[in-house]
Amino acid sequence: MKEVIKEITDFLNLRIPVGGKEVDITIKTVLFLIIGLILVKILLKYLKKLAKSKLEQEDKNKFDTIFSFTSWLAYVVVFSIALSSAGVNLSAILVASSALLIGIGLALQTFFQDIISGVFIILDKSVHVGDIIELDDKVGRVEEIKLRTTRAVTIDNKVLVIPNHKYLSNSLYNWTQNGTTTRESVTVGVAYGSDVALVKKLLMQAASEHPKVYQHPAPLVLFENFGDSSLNFKLIFTLNDSFQAAIPKSDIRFKIDELFREHNISIPFPQRDIHIVDAKGLRFEPPKKEVLQNNQKEIEGKEEGNSKEDLNN
Repeated sequence: MKEVIKEITDFLNLRIPVGGKEVDITIKTVLFLIIGLILVKILLKYLKKLAKSKLEQEDKNKFDTIFSFTSWLAYVVVFSIALSSAGVNLSAILVASSALLIGIGLALQTFFQDIISGVFIILDKSVHVGDIIELDDKVGRVEEIKLRTTRAVTIDNKVLVIPNHKYLSNSLYNWTQNGTTTRESVTVGVAYGSDVALVKKLLMQAASEHPKVYQHPAPLVLFENFGDSSLNFKLIFTLNDSFQAAIPKSDIRFKIDELFREHNISIPFPQRDIHIVDAKGLRFEPPKKEVLQNNQKEIEGKEEGNSKEDLNN
């Protein structure tokens, strides 16, 4: 029995050379490390389940992102403690790989920037899952916030993957930060001489009759300006789903065109009037026939002279 225990002990103390006497690793160290990581995984899984049971669905998504970062940090700490407890000199390993770690750190600078930005986004609650955001002239609905990237879906159902560091370095427009309702607008110009009171009435009618337009607050018509070739109006209304705002706005434009045709209100196109004035004393008289013939003879004479000079040469 003692021989068996001795053989097992000798096996566990068997060294695995990985770069010198100070960093030799034994079988016992490897087993201790594996057992430690397994125990940490089981503990983290239990803690995650316990914490998520007391959170709402929106907070669960945020917790998953933060917990994934915390889990990796816990694994690194346990890995370091396990090696140190097993007698491995970590300082020797760090010194030997310092140059490599510096290179990796420079290469992963943006990667860590994304991770830190992701933590800030979750903590300050500037963006939530389901928000409609605009970044770099691109609009999308946030579907998932991860530690390094945010996944959004555009109006065209295309997936937009946004590195989290862009939230800190660019201006972010959150369309739904104050709620899901947003104010949208449609602009239109009518010809000069049109009944502006009737135009306002028809624009209000086009918005009020659409089923997706809120009646409170009521639609609003603004007479914006006297344009170069039209009277410019803006129709403002409230929608509940700004992500699909293009469809109601298109319907309202169709309705405006229909109502304007029924009431003989025209939508002008840009145009310019050109007035030609005959300045006094500046009259154009076409050249006489004799002058044209004399000019033609002079040209032919010069051509004959040039031909004779070429032959003499």
